[in-house]
Amino acid sequence: MADYMVVASGASSRQVVAMAEHLEFKLKQEKVDILGLEGLRQADWVLLDANDVIVHIFRPEVRDFYGLERMWVDDMSAEIVKVGSDA
Repeated sequence: MADYMVVASGASSRQVVAMAEHLEFKLKQEKVDILGLEGLRQADWVLLDANDVIVHIFRPEVRDFYGLERMWVDDMSAEIVKVGSDA
């Protein structure tokens, strides 16, 4: 399916869309094929398929509800990298 999965959150629907569009732009600049981009219209959960990497961008409450991290990792502390600050 993919070698890597990235799970990220945006603070609002607008930020989720902006993050997805920026990532799509940067990947295209680097000549990375985008196989799929779904969820921009509603922007609760955007999925970007870049072949070997699948990126999920959520609003925080949607991310908590689906809990993708719980499905893929036995020891979450060993695999999760947090970027930024919640403060």
